[in-house]
Amino acid sequence: MFALPFFRRDLPVLKGEKVTLRVPLANDFNAWSALRGESRGFLERWEPRWPPDELERAAWRHRLGRYREDYAQGTAVAFFIFDRSSGKLVGGITLGNIRHGVAQSGHIGYWIGERYAGRGMMTDAVKVVARFAFDTLKLHRIEAACIPDNIRSIRVLEKAGFQREGLARSYLRINGAWQDHYLYARIADDLPASATKG
Repeated sequence: MFALPFFRRDLPVLKGEKVTLRVPLANDFNAWSALRGESRGFLERWEPRWPPDELERAAWRHRLGRYREDYAQGTAVAFFIFDRSSGKLVGGITLGNIRHGVAQSGHIGYWIGERYAGRGMMTDAVKVVARFAFDTLKLHRIEAACIPDNIRSIRVLEKAGFQREGLARSYLRINGAWQDHYLYARIADDLPASATKG
C-alpha cells in the first residue's frame, strides 16, 4: 500500500470554478442526511440498494470510518462537493481503487442532490478530481462507469474529457439488479498539462 502524499493535518481542499471539494467531516451529517433523504428517489436508481439505516447517524459514523481508513491506506479519497457561491453541500465524489505500480490508476464515482443537478457543478467536480489525480497523485489513468440510460452521467463524463471504451455486461449490482455499464476513461496524456489546469 502507498499512503497518499498528505499529512492528517493537511487534508486536501480542491477548488474549481463552481465547486469546492473537501473530505467529509463528522459535522457534515445533518446536511448530508437531509440532501440524500430529499434526493432518494432521484439517486436510488443509480446506486447500490440503500440499507434500512442508510441515513442514520450510526451508519454515518461507519461510513466516515471507512473513508478515513481508505484514505490512510492510500486506496481512496472521498470528497464532499460544495457550491462555491452558497457554501451548501451539493453532492459527493470519490476517487477510489487507487493503484500504483504499473497501473497508476483510479476509479471515480459520484452523486449529486436532485435540486443541484444540471447546473454544471458535477462536471466541474469531475474535472477538479481528474486534475488532482494526475497532478498530485501522479496517476496515469482514471476510470468511470455508468448505466447506459444515465444520460446525465454520460454528459458529465464526456464534458470532463472521458472517452467511452466499451460496455461491461452485468458489471455492478445497482438498486438490487445487475446492470450493464458503459466504461469510460481519461488518461493523463489526453490533454496537454496546460489544458488540465483550467
